[in-house]
Amino acid sequence: MLPMLDLDQLRTFLAIAEAGSFTQAAGVVNKTQSAVSMQMRRLEERIGRPLFAREGRVSRLTEDGERLLQYARRMKKLNDETLSAFDETELAGHVRLGTPDDYAERFLPEIMARFARSNPRAEIEVTCAPTPLLVQDMKANRLDIAIISQLLAGGKHGEEVVRREPLLWVTSARHGVHEEMPVPLALGRRTCDWRKSAIAALEQVGRDYRVLYSSWSSVGVSAAVTAGLAVSVLPESALRPGMRVLSERDGFSVLPMCEIALLRSWHKSSRLIDALSEHIISSLDNLSVPAAAE
Repeated sequence: MLPMLDLDQLRTFLAIAEAGSFTQAAGVVNKTQSAVSMQMRRLEERIGRPLFAREGRVSRLTEDGERLLQYARRMKKLNDETLSAFDETELAGHVRLGTPDDYAERFLPEIMARFARSNPRAEIEVTCAPTPLLVQDMKANRLDIAIISQLLAGGKHGEEVVRREPLLWVTSARHGVHEEMPVPLALGRRTCDWRKSAIAALEQVGRDYRVLYSSWSSVGVSAAVTAGLAVSVLPESALRPGMRVLSERDGFSVLPMCEIALLRSWHKSSRLIDALSEHIISSLDNLSVPAAAE
C-alpha cells in the first residue's frame, strides 16, 4: 500500500512555495524554522525526490517540486471543501477582499449587493491596490481573496483564471492626441506588465513616445485619457464612455491578451471565503463590455 501524504506538511510546502523561503514560511504557518525544515525533509523522504534547491537565501522548487505543487493545491482545496460541507454554521463574519481600482469601480457594486442579499451578517473589508501589491498582501495574510489582472503568462500564485480579454490601446474620443509625435502616454508604474507591453510594442515599430503620466491608479490614468492628454492601454472590460479604441490602422499594434484571475487565501479557508469567491466568479463570467467609440 502506498504511504499517505500529510496535509500539514503539504500546507507548509505550499507556504514555502509562495513565500520563497523557509524562514518566511515559518511565520505563515506558525512554526519554527527547524520544524519547517524537518517537515520538508520528511515530505521529501515520502515523495522520494528532492523538492527544493537553494539559491542563496531563496528556496527554489525543483522540477519535482513544481509537479507536487499542483497536486498539493488540489489536495488542500479538496480537504477544505470536505470540511466546509459538514459545517452547518451560518455564514457570518469578516472577509477581506482586494481588487485593482478599475475593477472595483466597474463591477464591485454588483458583487457586494448580491453577496449582501445572500449573506446579510457578513462584513466585507475592501482594499483597492494594483496587482503586485495585492499579491504581496495575500502572501502576508492581509487579504482572504484578491482579484488580480495579468498577461497570459500567469499561473505563478495558484490563481483561478475567470476571464480572458484583449488589452487595448485607448485614446479620447474627442481629441487627436494619438496623432502627436512623440505620442504621450498615461501608464502604470514601471513594474506594471501592461506598461511594459505598451512600450515594447511602440519600440518594436520604432514609434517615439514619452510617458506623460504614471500612476498605480487606473482612475487617474483613465482621467488623463478622457481629457485628451495621453494614450493608454486598458483591458476591454475597463473601457469607459468617452474613450476610443485604437487599432493597427491608427499605427498601434495588437497587444497581448490579459486575464482576470482570483486568488484565495492559502493561509486559511472558510465557507464565507468560498461563498464570496463564487459570487465574484459568477459576476466576472457574465460581465458585459461597456461601449466605446470606434
